Amino acid sequence: MAVQNFDMPLANVDTEVLIVGGGPVGLTARALLERWGVRVLLVEKHRRLSPFPRSRLVNVRSMEIFRQLGLATRITAAAFAPEYGRIRFRDTLYDRDFATAAMVGINAPVPESPVLGVVTSQDRLEPTLLAAADAPVRFGVELIDLTEKTDSVVALLVDRDNGDETRVRARYVLAADGANSTVRQLRGIDTMGPGALGGVTTVVFDADLNRWCARQPAGVYFTAHGSFLPLYPEGGWAWFAPTPEDPARADWPGLVSRALGPSAEVRAEVLRVQHWVMNAFVAERLHHGRILLAGDAAHAIPIIGGLGMNAGVADAHNLCWKLAGVLHGWAGPSLLETYETERHPVADRTLRQAVANTQLLLQVQNRRRDQLQGTEAAPDRIELPWSEEYFAQLGLVLGVAYDSDAVLNDDGTPPEPPDSGTDYVPTAEPGHRMPHLWLRPNSSTLDTFGERFTLLTPDPARWERQAIAAAPWPLGVEALPREHIDFCDLRPHGALLVRPDGHIAARWRDHPPSDAALPHALTAITGSTSA
Repeated sequence: MAVQNFDMPLANVDTEVLIVGGGPVGLTARALLERWGVRVLLVEKHRRLSPFPRSRLVNVRSMEIFRQLGLATRITAAAFAPEYGRIRFRDTLYDRDFATAAMVGINAPVPESPVLGVVTSQDRLEPTLLAAADAPVRFGVELIDLTEKTDSVVALLVDRDNGDETRVRARYVLAADGANSTVRQLRGIDTMGPGALGGVTTVVFDADLNRWCARQPAGVYFTAHGSFLPLYPEGGWAWFAPTPEDPARADWPGLVSRALGPSAEVRAEVLRVQHWVMNAFVAERLHHGRILLAGDAAHAIPIIGGLGMNAGVADAHNLCWKLAGVLHGWAGPSLLETYETERHPVADRTLRQAVANTQLLLQVQNRRRDQLQGTEAAPDRIELPWSEEYFAQLGLVLGVAYDSDAVLNDDGTPPEPPDSGTDYVPTAEPGHRMPHLWLRPNSSTLDTFGERFTLLTPDPARWERQAIAAAPWPLGVEALPREHIDFCDLRPHGALLVRPDGHIAARWRDHPPSDAALPHALTAITGSTSA
């Protein structure tokens, strides 16, 4: 897809949503909003998509979202095979594993989802996301100021090539401009958490490492001398380690070669070097008037466990249908307040889990160092201090449950706060992600969501009249096979109302209590005055 750069001055352009930031989160939001018929403009201060691999893991929940966008097959085709969904610990890259663990949901199918997550580099993912929509994108355009009006936001932009300043008026601004978010700073939104954890350098290089890795593939090899990551199925590597004191004078080929180990006898051909800061924080607020934060602008998550980018994709999935509802008139502005209510606790839990992941990783490395420094020969293997659930993240990404005004309990009240544990137990309780259940061959419950509310019921005929009365909300009725009703805690005439983001908004265990039950529920959930 050709990137659309406007020829007319941007001062003459109004848009419904201005997205600031062209990484995976901003690009996902652009594709989701376009599916909803929302006019979008995306601006990115860099002149092109990032050439660096950066995020490496697209987890199973993100792949469910990309499946809804019709992108899962294309993303998988450019990614590593499932056997790369594993981490390996070695003293040096050419040594044997002293510990290894599978990434659940990546290395093999799981019954809780119809898709499989993948190991892929961000510079492979972003072009696919860019091509997923036609909404205009301006690269090399930086946001430098925002002015909030009663009914809009006016953004001052500067073209980094010629210095021209222009203004764009938007109904809403979605800030996906990274951990150093200009939008967050302009609005004076503070952050909570440890902050900067230290400088890290990523070195992209070429070398023939097949003799140590081809028979034991992995998405990442953790060693005492930094971490090594295969970049693409056809070749290429990255090494990341703490940034040295004088990076400008560093001998990067020598550093990488020494990290490989003296017995490796490999000279790395360095292609690119990137210095960055590992941050750990959550923004105090995700919602400021008509400005909303998502992705790293909202929460900077340490990389261990691959949770950060995926949490940002889930932010966009939660937010975009709400923006569409408000802009199209079938939801009230109060619905946008549920974005922060729902996603801020998830950001907090995700940060805690990533910090715990880092501590577990250090525990493994410290234990191995103590073994090697002991008087006796170090054992070939050590037991990992976590289960095969890869830091228990499957529960965190599939088990998220929301507690807000956009969810009604079975008796019509908001649900109890969700459990904050990381184990995942599928449930059809309101607030939770609708479990994956097969409706028919190759068609999951998750395939019925995306651009509308969905009523899942074993008795569609009984609920059709309710659905007809539910205008103007976008709504469809899907038959739920009767073999699933016990699991969903339904009786033969009951129903689940599922939001466009796949989370259960309401449940009626039996027949509708009144002819207006469904419209009344949608009114409450969306904060609408339409019913």
